Amino acid sequence: MIEVLSVKNMRESDAATIENVGSKELMKKAGEAISRAFSPRGEVAIVCGTGNNAGDGFVVALCLMDKGILPHIFLLEDKFSPDGEYFFNIAKEKGVAYSFFTPETLFSGFGTIVDCIFGTGFKGAPKGIYEVAINRINESPAFVVSADINSGLNGDSGMGDVVVKSDLTVSVGSFKPGHFLNMAKDVMKEKINCPIGIEAVFPPFYLLEENDFKGIFAPRKNFSNKGDFGYVALMGGSAKYSGAVKLSNLALSALRAGAGVVKLAVPEEISHSVMPYILESTLFPLSSKDGNIIFNEAELKELTKATKAMAIGMGIGVSEDISGIISYLLKNYTGVLIIDADGLNTISQFGISILGCAPKVVLTPHLKEFSRLTGLSITEIQENPVECAKKYAKENGCIALLKGPCSVITDGETVYLSDRGCGGMATAGSGDVLSGICAGVCGYEDDTLLAVASSAFINGLAGEIAEKKIGSVSMTAGDTVSSIPEAILEITK
Repeated sequence: MIEVLSVKNMRESDAATIENVGSKELMKKAGEAISRAFSPRGEVAIVCGTGNNAGDGFVVALCLMDKGILPHIFLLEDKFSPDGEYFFNIAKEKGVAYSFFTPETLFSGFGTIVDCIFGTGFKGAPKGIYEVAINRINESPAFVVSADINSGLNGDSGMGDVVVKSDLTVSVGSFKPGHFLNMAKDVMKEKINCPIGIEAVFPPFYLLEENDFKGIFAPRKNFSNKGDFGYVALMGGSAKYSGAVKLSNLALSALRAGAGVVKLAVPEEISHSVMPYILESTLFPLSSKDGNIIFNEAELKELTKATKAMAIGMGIGVSEDISGIISYLLKNYTGVLIIDADGLNTISQFGISILGCAPKVVLTPHLKEFSRLTGLSITEIQENPVECAKKYAKENGCIALLKGPCSVITDGETVYLSDRGCGGMATAGSGDVLSGICAGVCGYEDDTLLAVASSAFINGLAGEIAEKKIGSVSMTAGDTVSSIPEAILEITK
């Protein structure tokens, strides 16, 4: 796993390091690390703001000079941080060319542009000459390198109004959440991190990697049976949501993720249409009225008997019966209970408390569902998704999987980030596939938080594999399901 530090954690860690090595020495290390991370293409322009990010750029200029490359510094203001001014004066003394950026500056003739305008602490929207500079960088055909983070992008949220689009982003010290969340993938073609000896003073977040799940998806012994890998139950579907293919994708994703046995529970009235698509799973018809599942305690006991995990909510509708079913499961089910889609909407609408109701509750909302659960606006969540998810999980005693371009998985203490996934997954049924994978893995992995994290990772990786074959426009949720085996094989190589 890769450590990821919030902006506050990075600021405090940076300050603690400075006490030992000094601020100028740390800036020197940062600039040197950035300069080593890329190979200049043609003439080099270094665009600098007024803070320490600009100071890193002045050090980059000095490093390039030492290599015999003559960069040109473009200043946005005649203003410097104390350490930045120190290195700017050295650059001037050594003959580095510089000038002030103007609205007429086009960066024509430069093959490389180094973006040193704003750092990770930037908030708000670039205005005036700063906005013009960012737009000019984006209009240029040059190879763009962003120092630490793309200027205009928030280091905690990965959101921004006017943002530099980079070919390479060189994070310094540690990655920040903004390198992965929300808009990050759309403005960074590639990113790397350069450690410079900064130790985190607060617990970090963790970016998931393929090696983190080799134990979960290890090859299975010959001396084993289906019971060793978990019985899981999936409850979904209604008259409105009777898509047999979607429901079969839900069940198949749990099997592809390694579940031993899958029971798919659907309203009795639509079971005949689902049956032809359910080949390896067990179909479990539930009492229903007008195509909607109704509460039946005896059926719930039979459905959940001997299961280690259950997912509920996918296309199930919102009603008093569903509220009763969820409330019953929260009080009586002893396995891992995964609640998604209409299950989440039911909790929101009927005010169901999940606090202390069951040993292991997992909620898997997207932004809108999480907004309903928390009462926060989508904008408020986007501004700090990690802290919002962490706070909700801690206050409610659950695991939250906040879905997005980079998903946040947390139990309120530990935070995992999974940045796997692609634009082709923005299609109906993708959430169902994730719920199926999650139930499947939770059926045999005892570390529930890691099981949920691995499910998000596998889902995203499978989507990426599918998109490479089919393209983002034509992808369906079923394509992700079909690629789950390849994703698992990639992890276990």
